[in-house]
Amino acid sequence: MSSFDYIIIGAGSSGCVLANRLSANPKTTVCLIEGGGSDKSPWVQIPAGLSVAMGHKKLDYSYKGAPQKKLNNRVITVNRGRCLGGSSSINGMIYIRGNKNDYDNWKALGCDGWSYNDVLPIFKKLEKDQTGADPKYHSTAGEWPVVMPQQVNKTAMRFIKAGSHIGLPKNPDFNDESQLGLGIYKVNQDKGARVNSYKAFIAPISSRANLTIMTNSRVQSIEIEGDSAQSIKLQVNGIDKQLLCNKEVILCAGAIESPRILLSSGVGDREELKKVGVTCKHNVPGVGENLQDHLDTMVTVRSKKSESIGVSWRSLLPQVFTSPFNYLFRRMGWWTSNFVEAGGFADTKLGSPEYPDVQFHFTPVYRSHRGRRFEFGHGYSLFTCLLRPHSKGSVKIKNNGDKHKVIVDHNFLSDSRDEKSIVEAIKKAREVLLSKEFDEVRGEEVAPGKSIQSDKELLDYIRKTAVTVYHPVGTCKMGVDDLAVVSPSDLKVKGMNNLRVIDASIMPSIVSGNTSAATMMIAEMGATMILNKE
Repeated sequence: MSSFDYIIIGAGSSGCVLANRLSANPKTTVCLIEGGGSDKSPWVQIPAGLSVAMGHKKLDYSYKGAPQKKLNNRVITVNRGRCLGGSSSINGMIYIRGNKNDYDNWKALGCDGWSYNDVLPIFKKLEKDQTGADPKYHSTAGEWPVVMPQQVNKTAMRFIKAGSHIGLPKNPDFNDESQLGLGIYKVNQDKGARVNSYKAFIAPISSRANLTIMTNSRVQSIEIEGDSAQSIKLQVNGIDKQLLCNKEVILCAGAIESPRILLSSGVGDREELKKVGVTCKHNVPGVGENLQDHLDTMVTVRSKKSESIGVSWRSLLPQVFTSPFNYLFRRMGWWTSNFVEAGGFADTKLGSPEYPDVQFHFTPVYRSHRGRRFEFGHGYSLFTCLLRPHSKGSVKIKNNGDKHKVIVDHNFLSDSRDEKSIVEAIKKAREVLLSKEFDEVRGEEVAPGKSIQSDKELLDYIRKTAVTVYHPVGTCKMGVDDLAVVSPSDLKVKGMNNLRVIDASIMPSIVSGNTSAATMMIAEMGATMILNKE
């Protein structure tokens, strides 16, 4: 039976950073475990491939969420990466850290050492900025490249100009002093190719003799004796195996899998575990609770011109047929696009300029209410997400004899304050798209549609169509209250001396924006905690 000093479960945004840092000491043995396989698929490497990678059975877990009572009992798919790099292999590659107030709020919740001034140097340490951004907020010394997109669609530029008509300034950097405004999203790419966490942090050091990388390895549970994690049970290509832990087991499996593994191991609420036939090893009621995510809705317009990205008879030669050659020989064209080239942050009457409550993702692609990934024709869509929802959900294991499957219940819109906020958010999106900047390409508003105007009608539309924007966090939150799962000072699970959680699940509250950068920051903080102890 193999043994390792550190067993890291999950090779996603956090696990790859952590494995890099811990394996830097050649005397320390590290095992990095990934439930999926390789990240070499072209759907991962080519930015535009994300439209296929999301939902791909070999690259995406595609969890089916519980029916959402406030969303007409719809079942919403929860897309999470299932290969080396985790969700950083299938996401939109957008580099957003969150608002500085997010981290100061963490400190206010009892998480000392996690204020904005504490985490800013960590963000900078990870980053390899190639945009010439302000060195007060950015660095060129890290491993994770941050660049401007290779090419930006003209319609996306119209969107940025449109913001000025409603008080949203052009913002060249959403990660400096202010988030407010619209601009081009910086991305984690290199020469037109995706750079996920594996490519940035593991591939360059994969030859280290003390680092073992296991793929297609699904962790079932952690074997616990007293206050110590002794080993882990897993299936490798369907074969049962066990790994011994010399020092620590570290969960980096994300906001769904990390609580799933803890619950399956007997760490959770005693009464809830009893219901599903699991012996409680440590009574930690907060495991799986506090699920938070960004709820996303959209306004979409069909265009009368072929300026935007799309498939039509007019675009076959200039766009579709030439795209493979543009990418292969020039690393240009829409294959380099993440389809969300522009966006930004806005404040409704429920937010403030210093702390925007809405994030926009503008895509120069025609999308309809039918929810198809591709539509024939041209247009543009403005995806609008509620940044700081009050509604909270949960992750539980199933009461059907299979304790390794989960029930993901976002509980979207269960708090009435979120209903008011997302209605105001979609009104703000409409304001942007009504700008004269779009007059030249304007067509019919397909969704919600011009007939839908009242708050009640907009809320009904949201209930029928809104989905997650793929940012689940919070299910093993750090803190000092009764539902806290890990300590802010060391990220150890309550009552355990060698079991930590270091991933997005430890966020006490969701950050204002895309979550990959914040998750890597958490990993860097966690690595420092571990290394300082040695």
